[in-house]
Amino acid sequence: MNPFKALLAAPVFALILGSAQAETIRVAIGTQDTTINCATGGILIRELKLLEKYLPHDGKYRDAKYEIVWKNFTSGPPLTNEMVGDKLDIGSMADFPGALNAAAFKKAGQRSFFITSLSGSPQGSGNGLVVPIDSPAYSLQDLKGKSISVPFGSTAHSMILRALTSAGLDPQRDVNLVSQSPEVGGSALQSNKIDAHADFVPFAELFPYRGFARKIYDGSQANSPTFHGTLVNEAYAKQYPEVVVAFLRAAIEADRLLRAEPEKYSELIAKVTGIEAEVNYLFHGPLGLQKRDFTFKPEYRAAIATAIETLALLKRTDVPLSADELVDDSYLRQAFKLSGLDYDQALKSYDKEPLTAQDERSGKPVTDFKRVAQVWVVGEPHVRHYASAGEAAAVVRDLEKTGKKIRVVFVHDRASGLKLLAKLAWFTRAPDGRIDAWLEKAAAEKAAKQDGGALASYAEAFGAPSPQQAAR
Repeated sequence: MNPFKALLAAPVFALILGSAQAETIRVAIGTQDTTINCATGGILIRELKLLEKYLPHDGKYRDAKYEIVWKNFTSGPPLTNEMVGDKLDIGSMADFPGALNAAAFKKAGQRSFFITSLSGSPQGSGNGLVVPIDSPAYSLQDLKGKSISVPFGSTAHSMILRALTSAGLDPQRDVNLVSQSPEVGGSALQSNKIDAHADFVPFAELFPYRGFARKIYDGSQANSPTFHGTLVNEAYAKQYPEVVVAFLRAAIEADRLLRAEPEKYSELIAKVTGIEAEVNYLFHGPLGLQKRDFTFKPEYRAAIATAIETLALLKRTDVPLSADELVDDSYLRQAFKLSGLDYDQALKSYDKEPLTAQDERSGKPVTDFKRVAQVWVVGEPHVRHYASAGEAAAVVRDLEKTGKKIRVVFVHDRASGLKLLAKLAWFTRAPDGRIDAWLEKAAAEKAAKQDGGALASYAEAFGAPSPQQAAR
C-alpha cells in the first residue's frame, strides 16, 4: 500500500475504533419512589449517586460514556409499558406486577426477568387491609356485604383474594371488590366512600399513621409470601452484563448505608417522597415490617408462581409462564462476590434486620424481640430502644410531663412479633402490670381474658399508670 495512503487511512481507522469505544450507553431505570421498600433499588442509588461509583470504565467500557435516566412511577403497570416500549432497561416492582411484566415481554417476543429481590416477607407482611378510623369493622368477617377497594393487578390484589378465601368469604359474592389506586383509596377512606382498602407498601401503615384509617389485617396473616424486586430487559442484560452488575453493587451499598443509619436515610426518603420518616423507619429500621433481602428465597419464587396462577384465574394474561423463567440470580451472585459477600449464606438467612441494643432505662441488653418497644423523640437523631412496652410507656409519660414531644412509638405484636404503630395497636394490661401489644382486637381480648387482665387502648396503656404499675 502507498505509504501516503496508509498514513491517511490510519487516523480514519483510529477514529472508527475510537467511536466504537466511546459508545454512549443508556442506563434507564424505572423506580417506584413511594413504594419505600424499593429504596435500595431506586431512591438511595439515585440521590447518593451510587451507580456512577460502580459503572465500568475498563475493557470494552474503557471510553464509554453513560446516559443515566431515572423515571419514577406510582405502580408497576405503567413502568412495564415503558420497559416493553424500550424506554427503560431496568425497573422495580412487586411479584404480581412483575409477572405481568414478564408476560408482556414474552407476548412481544422478548424476555424480562428479576435480577434481585429488594425487600419482602416470606409470610406476607407489607400488604395490608385498612378501614376508616371510626369503622365498626375489626375483622374480615365484619366486611361481608361491604365494598373493598384495591389496586387491581398489584400484589395487594393477590393478598386480599387469598385472605378473603381463607376467612370463608367468596371474593366474587360476599364482597364488592373495586379497583382504586392508593391515592384514590386514601381519599375514599377519608370520605367514607369505601368500607375498606387493601394496598401494598407503605399504604397500609401510612394511612393509619396519618390518622384516618385503622389496620385490621396484615398480609402475614394470609401466610402469602411477597416481595418487591428489580427486573431487567434480557437483551440489555446480555449486551451490558457489567452494567447490570454495577447496578446491583450500588443497591448492595445502599442497603449497607441504610442498615448503618436507618434514621438518617429514613429522613432522606421522607424528603424525596413526602412519606413520613416514621413510616420509613417502620420498614427499614431494626426488626422492620419487611426484610431487605436481595436473595431469591424459595418463598419468593413461590410468590411468583402464585402471581402467575392468580393472573391466569383473573384472565389477565394468556401467556404461559413459569417462576423459573422469571428469575436469574447469576448477575446478583457476581455482585455479591465483588462486594465480598456470601450469597449462599445470605440465601439461608431469615433473620429480620438485627437489633443489638440496650434498654435505655435499665441498661440491660434487649433480648425478647416480641416485646421490644421503640420511641422516637422529637429533636433526637436516634430512636430509643426499650425491653418492653411497659418500660416505654413509663418513659413516654415522664417525657410528656417535661414537655417533650414524641414522634412515634413502635411496639410488636405479642403473638407474631410484627412491628406495629403503637397508637393503632391494642394492648393488654396483666394483673402484675405487664403490658403487651396486639394487632387484632380479638387476639387482645382473648389474651386479657386468659391472663385475668384488661384490654387497653394506646391512651390507656401509655397514659396514667394502673394502680399496680404505680405501686411498683
